[in-house]
Amino acid sequence: MGVVIPAWYFAPQKPAVALAGWQMAAAVSGAAGTGPITGLEDPARATMLLQIAGEFAGEEIKSRLWAAAEPHIEPTWDRQSGEFTLGFGLDEPHPRGQWNARCMAGWVCTPGAWSRLFNEPNLRKFDEPTVEDVDFPRIALSEARWDGSRLHLAAHPQNTGVAETRTRVRVTNLDPKTQWMLVQADGNRVPLENIEGTLDVELRADNRSVSIVRQD
Repeated sequence: MGVVIPAWYFAPQKPAVALAGWQMAAAVSGAAGTGPITGLEDPARATMLLQIAGEFAGEEIKSRLWAAAEPHIEPTWDRQSGEFTLGFGLDEPHPRGQWNARCMAGWVCTPGAWSRLFNEPNLRKFDEPTVEDVDFPRIALSEARWDGSRLHLAAHPQNTGVAETRTRVRVTNLDPKTQWMLVQADGNRVPLENIEGTLDVELRADNRSVSIVRQD
């Protein structure tokens, strides 16, 4: 366990040690085999397995592990607040934040992704367009991605009461001399005023992807 428990922290620095920790955990729990996976009724152990699986497990093992864990980790979607949380069967008024964060790290990670954050950091992002002033939690961005020539955005509503409403965000870190336009989901193009490298952008909370591109 002295190797397994810190495997997540070893991964970017001592990948061979971290991999050994994962292999040991996968073997002991049965995640690496085809039979039952044990230990998932213990929230701490389930969290550890789900987290490090994101960094090391292939899609087949990861899917099998999450399917086996689901009856124990109590996934819950509060549609009014828009929150998706794991209760771990603890019957507590508030979900365990740290355990939720660790499990979600394992959920979103693909093999090697955690290590690459440290060893191959994306430093270009500091010179690329930046989205600010999102009206969270009423609005979340399910997409905010710069592909080198356009900024892709999708505004996700917190609940059905917010769906289809309008919201505004600011896009900063732009060349103040460049003109931009918003390409809406239906293809309609709306010119945007560039004020000292900042755009004020109105979005519809419908989770449909729009993009901000340079005007020709």
